[in-house]
Amino acid sequence: MDLYFSPLACSLGARIALYEAGAEAGYYHVDAATKTTQGHDYREINPKGLVPAIRTVDGDVLSENAAVLQYIADCFPKARLAPAAGPERYRLQQWLSFVGSELHKAVFAPLLGRNSNDGARDYARSLAPERFDYLDAHLAGRDWLLGSFSVADAYLAAVLNWAPYVKIDLGRWPAVAAYRDRLAARPSVARAVAEEMDLFRQAA
Repeated sequence: MDLYFSPLACSLGARIALYEAGAEAGYYHVDAATKTTQGHDYREINPKGLVPAIRTVDGDVLSENAAVLQYIADCFPKARLAPAAGPERYRLQQWLSFVGSELHKAVFAPLLGRNSNDGARDYARSLAPERFDYLDAHLAGRDWLLGSFSVADAYLAAVLNWAPYVKIDLGRWPAVAAYRDRLAARPSVARAVAEEMDLFRQAA
């Protein structure tokens, strides 16, 4: 399988999941500004031009984090990155949705967006406390979003990595801050962040 990614974007979660699974994969750098990969128009692979996308073992292309991450988890069941079908799988999907819609898109996308105006940024920043309060309450007394590390944690690792760049101090939420530190110490996360940081700096 092949992962299409941009350094330190939300596609970082898929890289973390692949490392957790010990998977063999190709990694293709997508230039977020030009929408190209290896000199070719990335939109021919993913018409939306967004990362992540993954070319499956059958040659199909999947996009959207929730789909990509669950595909990876299901390809490597021994890694236990997603529960089997049933109530806990719905909990996983709940957290993938929360991370994707309430944190990634509602809070961080406007703060990181080059074309966001001050009003959009102020509104996004006003949404952050309630969402992080909710996350902090859930993480109090537990290590991971579910009973063990899952692809939802991999996605959240990518999203929380943006906090310093938009001046969101996670120290206001002790359980979230402790969770962030656990993520940073996890080998798959540390490796993925370090590698993509190098790529990000090279591209800057």
